[in-house]
Amino acid sequence: MKFSGKTRVLGIIGSPVGHSLSPAMQNAAIDELGIEYVYVPFPVEPDFLGQAVEGLRRLGVWGFNVTIPHKSTIIPFLDKISPEAELCGAVNTVCREGDFLVGYNTDGIGFLASAREDLQYDPRGSSVLLLGAGGAARGAIAALASAGVARIVIANRTGARGLALREMFRAVFPAVEFAVSSLAAAELAGHLPNVDLLVNTTSVGMNGTSFEYFPLSELPDTAKVYDMVYVPAETPLLAEAKGRGLACANGLGMLAGQGASAFKLWTGLDAPCAAMKQKLLEELER
Repeated sequence: MKFSGKTRVLGIIGSPVGHSLSPAMQNAAIDELGIEYVYVPFPVEPDFLGQAVEGLRRLGVWGFNVTIPHKSTIIPFLDKISPEAELCGAVNTVCREGDFLVGYNTDGIGFLASAREDLQYDPRGSSVLLLGAGGAARGAIAALASAGVARIVIANRTGARGLALREMFRAVFPAVEFAVSSLAAAELAGHLPNVDLLVNTTSVGMNGTSFEYFPLSELPDTAKVYDMVYVPAETPLLAEAKGRGLACANGLGMLAGQGASAFKLWTGLDAPCAAMKQKLLEELER
């Protein structure tokens, strides 16, 4: 890296933020292209979020990512947000556009790019079942519906949350059929035989945790399984799916994909995705 008075500063805000792999990934991309940027972590406690955003603005920081717990609470402190971010109710990337700070959400874009590349998944006319109804699910739904899926089933522990998502997205994407399911094995089993893509958007799978009595055997042999968890690299869900011979992918590609989209927004350049993925793998191996 080279630094001068012209170096543009990028970063990530969150609490905590020390565990983030984004600095390593983004700086690898910067090095690969030899551009005069640097990406640094900014730990920001929730009570000081507004002051931190204004400070980043005044310091001339060129752009930054947003992670837990600020993805939704940052919105009032921005000048405007993209339609995707508004639909998701969350921002993960902020860009300086003139005197304005504009919020975007690249999580759904990153997920869909990874599913296409890692699973050779074609969303057009397909049927998808999503596990979870949180922020990650909202980003995935927005991306999938925009890409032309025919049906999306939202399976969640809390029925009211799934119903709320169904009604919200049904109004925006009337051509897509939306359904809601609990996580009960018997109810899931009724949806799985027609699923082309199963996506876990929850934290289940971290530290070896698993869904109880998940009827994975009901998936067709042509189905693909995507788990947004990437630590461990093979979750119990993916291990079982692989045992059935199903095409599988974890969330590492999504992390790289959302980062690549953010990189393009900040720099106007296509991100070196291979270098970003390689750096992520190196960091995880440590």
